[in-house]
Amino acid sequence: MPPKPADRTSEFYNIDFSLQNQLRLAGASPATVAAAAAASGSATKDPSARKMRLRRRKDSAQDDQAKQVLKGMSDVAEEKNKKIQENGDMKYTDLKARKWDQSLEKPPLDYSEFFTEDVGQIPGVTIWQIENFIPMLVDEALHGKFYEADCYIVLKTLLDDNGALRWEIYYWIGQEATLDKKACSAIHAVNLRNYLGAESRSIREEMGDESEEFSQVFDNEISYIEGGSASGFYTVEDNQYITRLYRIYGKKNIRLEPVPLKSSSLDPRYVYLLDNGLDISIWRGAQATLSNTTKARLFAEKINKNERKGKAEINMLPQDQETPEFWEVLGGQPEEIKPNVPDDFQAPRPKLYKVGLGLGYLELPQVNYKICVEHKKRPKIDLLPEMRLLQSLLDTKCVYILDCHSDLFIWIGRKSSRLVRAAALKLGQELCSMLHRPKHAMVIRNLEGTECQVFKSKFKNWDDVLRVDYTRNAETVTQKEGLVGKVKKDAEKKDQMKADLTALFLPRQPPMPIAEAEQLTEEWNEDLDGMEGFVLEGKKFARLPEEEFGHFHTQDCYVFLCRYWVPIEQDEEEEQQNKKRKIHGHGDEEDDDDEEEEKQPEEDFQCVVYFWQGREASNMGWLTFTFSLQKKFESLFPGKLEVVRMTQQQENAKFLSHFKRKFIIHKGKRKMRDVGLQPSLYHIRTNGSALCTRCIQINTDCSLLNSEFCFILKVPFESTDNQGIVYTWVGRAADPDEAKLSEDIMNHMFDDTYSKQVINEGEEPENFFWVGIGGQKAYDEDADYMKYSRLFRCSNEKGYFSVSEKCSDFCQDDLADDDIMLLDNGKEVYMWVGTQTSQVEIKLSLKACQVYIQHMRAKDQANPRKLRLVRKGNEPHAFTRCFHAWGAFRKPPA
Repeated sequence: MPPKPADRTSEFYNIDFSLQNQLRLAGASPATVAAAAAASGSATKDPSARKMRLRRRKDSAQDDQAKQVLKGMSDVAEEKNKKIQENGDMKYTDLKARKWDQSLEKPPLDYSEFFTEDVGQIPGVTIWQIENFIPMLVDEALHGKFYEADCYIVLKTLLDDNGALRWEIYYWIGQEATLDKKACSAIHAVNLRNYLGAESRSIREEMGDESEEFSQVFDNEISYIEGGSASGFYTVEDNQYITRLYRIYGKKNIRLEPVPLKSSSLDPRYVYLLDNGLDISIWRGAQATLSNTTKARLFAEKINKNERKGKAEINMLPQDQETPEFWEVLGGQPEEIKPNVPDDFQAPRPKLYKVGLGLGYLELPQVNYKICVEHKKRPKIDLLPEMRLLQSLLDTKCVYILDCHSDLFIWIGRKSSRLVRAAALKLGQELCSMLHRPKHAMVIRNLEGTECQVFKSKFKNWDDVLRVDYTRNAETVTQKEGLVGKVKKDAEKKDQMKADLTALFLPRQPPMPIAEAEQLTEEWNEDLDGMEGFVLEGKKFARLPEEEFGHFHTQDCYVFLCRYWVPIEQDEEEEQQNKKRKIHGHGDEEDDDDEEEEKQPEEDFQCVVYFWQGREASNMGWLTFTFSLQKKFESLFPGKLEVVRMTQQQENAKFLSHFKRKFIIHKGKRKMRDVGLQPSLYHIRTNGSALCTRCIQINTDCSLLNSEFCFILKVPFESTDNQGIVYTWVGRAADPDEAKLSEDIMNHMFDDTYSKQVINEGEEPENFFWVGIGGQKAYDEDADYMKYSRLFRCSNEKGYFSVSEKCSDFCQDDLADDDIMLLDNGKEVYMWVGTQTSQVEIKLSLKACQVYIQHMRAKDQANPRKLRLVRKGNEPHAFTRCFHAWGAFRKPPA
C-alpha cells in the first residue's frame, strides 16, 4: 500500500527546516538564510518573510523619490552658477528675500500741500506744529520750546557713513493737547515718512517722558510753555458784536468811514450803515444819492452772509422814517439833522506795515511801492502808495498791520509763526494808543480767510459789490495765474465743471421798495431832455402823437428816440488839482471861473433809440428800422447813439420809467383799435418793482379776475352820444395804491365820451358789467403765488449744464422752446418741457428739480413743494396765472 501524501509533505518540510537550521548553525548571515528561504520557493509560506519583502519594496520606492528631488535641486543650483559666471557676481541684496511690505504697491499721494519740496534734503532739525489739522512750520528760534496744549512733528536729517540721507521722525504730544491734535500729529508724521520714502518708523514722544534720543536732538534743553492754540473742532459760543456806525462815501467804489455812535454824526448828504450785530440798519439822508444807498444795501447783505450766517435783519430807514430802536442806539433823536461833514473831507490814506522779527527786536517796515496797478512782477524801486491796496500784497506766511487812522487792522496769515502773531497784537495796541486817534478807534484782528467786510473794502477788487453772472463757467471766473497747491487743483477741477446749480440755492430776489422805484423814476426822467416816438405804418415809420405815448399794440413796432443829459464827472485827483489851483493860483477867482466855463463843452448828451416789437409783429419792422431810421439817426448823432431792441413785456426798466407806470398794451394793430363793438378787459399788474407796472389787454373772461388785482372793463355802445361805459374793478384784497393807479390809467385811456365808474368787488351792476364780461363765473380770490413765484432756465448750450434764474419781471416769452424751465409758485414746482429739448437736458433738469425741492423743504418747511411735469401747450391754470396776460404762444416771426 503506497504512503500518504501528507507524510511526504511533512518530510519535505522537515528537510527544508533542517537546512535553514544548518545555515544558521554554520554562521551564515541573515541575508543568506533569507535567500535560502526564498529559494525554497513557493513551497514555504512564511508570514514574516512576506512582511520583510513588502518593507524592502517600500523603502526602495522612497529612496527613488528622494534621489529625484536631490537631482532637481542640484540642476537648479547648476543653472544659477552658470548665470553668475555669465553675468558676473550678483549683489547680495538681489539674492536677499524681500519683505512683505516692500512688495506692496504704494498709492501715489500728494503731500505738497503740507510739506515743501526741499524738506529733509539738508541735514538739520525741522519742526512743525499742528494747527487747525495742518502742520505749520516753526521758527528755529522756538526749537526746543513746546506748548503744553499742542502737538509737534520733529524731523532730524542726518548723513550716514556712505553720504546718504537718513531721517529720524518724532511726533511730540503735549499733556493738555486735544484729541484732534494728537491724531493729526500721528497721521502727518506717517505722511512725512511716506513723502520722504524713509524706512525708519515714526516715534511717539510724550510730554515729561521723552526718550534720550529725542532729548539729544535739542541738546537736552527742552522747555514747556503754558497754553497753546485753539482746537480745530468748532465750538459753539454766543458771538459778541460791537455796535458801530459807518459813513458811506465814494463814487465808483464804496468806502466806509467809522464815526462816533451819536445822532450828531448823521449828515443828510450821506448814507450811513449802523451795525448792531443781528440788526443792520441803512440810514439814507434826504440829499443822499440812490447809488450809494444801493451799494450800502448790498454791502450789508455781504456782512449778513459772511459774518452773521444769514441771521441778521437788514432795515432800510429813509430820513424822517426812523424807528425808535434806531434812535435809542444813537442816544436819542436830534431836533434837526444838519450837514456836519466838511466839503473838502478826505479820509487819510491807509498805511500797510509788515511785522517781522529782526536780531532781537521787531521790525515794522511800510509796504510802500506803487499799488494802483496789479504788477505781474514786483517793481525793484520803492514808490509812494497810490489809490487802493491789493490783496496780492498779503503773504500767507507773514503778519501785517493796516493803519486807517480811525481803525487799526491786524491781518494774520495762516502760515505765520505764533511769536510774530503775538508781537503784532501787542504792537497794534501800542500803535493805537501812541498816535492821536478818535475815541471810537479800534484794533480789529483778521485771520486769513475770515476777513471782515470792512477790511476787504480797503482793498481793490477784493469781494467788491459787483454784478455776478452765476451761469458763467469756472474757467471765465477764476484767475489761475496766482494759484498754487490745492487751490490750483480745485480751480482746474472747476474748469471741467459738468453742472452749475448755484442759482437754485440763492434767495429769491426781494421786491424793490416803492420809494426806491420812485427815486429811480425821478432821476431817470430828470436826465431825459426829450423823447420822440415813431410807429411803423405800412413800410415806413410815421411820427407818433404825444397823446399816444404809452399806448402799444401787439401787432405794431415802435421807435422812441430819447436824448439824455450826461453830467461831466471829474476824477478825485483832478478835483484835488483844481482845488489846489484855486488856492495857489494867480489872478482873480472870477477869471478862473470864466476859464473853466470856457473849457466845459457846450453840449454833453447821449441819444438812446429804443425799438419796441409786439408779440404778434413780424421782424420786418426791425429790418425797416435798421435800413431807414437807424441810418438817419447815426448821421445826426455820430458817436453818441445807442440802439436798444426790446420785445413786448421784456422792456428796459429805464424805458418803462419814462411812462410813469402808465404802460398800456392793446391787442391788434393801432389803426384797427376802435373797429368793432366788442368789450375789452385790461389787467393791471406789478412784477417785483413799481417800475415794472403794465396794463395789458387780456381775453374778456370772468374766470381771469382775481381779488388781489385791479381790472379795467370797456363796454362799448352803438350810440353816437355815448361811446360806452368803462369800469375799474377793484378786488377786495387789492393794494390801495394800485387801485388809485388803475383809476388814473382809466382816465388816461378814455376821454369824456365814455361813462367811467369805479366799482369794488361784490358791487358789480348786473346790466352792463356781467353782461359785458361774458357772464358771472368762478375766479381766483388770492394771489399768494406772487410772493413765491420764481422762474429758472435749465440749459446746456454753453457746453455744460447750468441753471439760471430769470428776473422777477418774467413773462410767457421767457419760456424757451429748446430749454427746460422750472416754475415755483410756493406750492408746486413745475418742470416745463419745450418741444425741442434733448433727453439729456430732461434727465439733468429732473435731478436739478429734485435738488431744489429738497433745498426748499429745509428752508421753508411750512410750504413743502410738489413736483409737476408740464408739456408745452398743456399748461394748467395754476401755471399760467403766474404769467401776466397769458395767451397763445408766439409763432416764429417771418
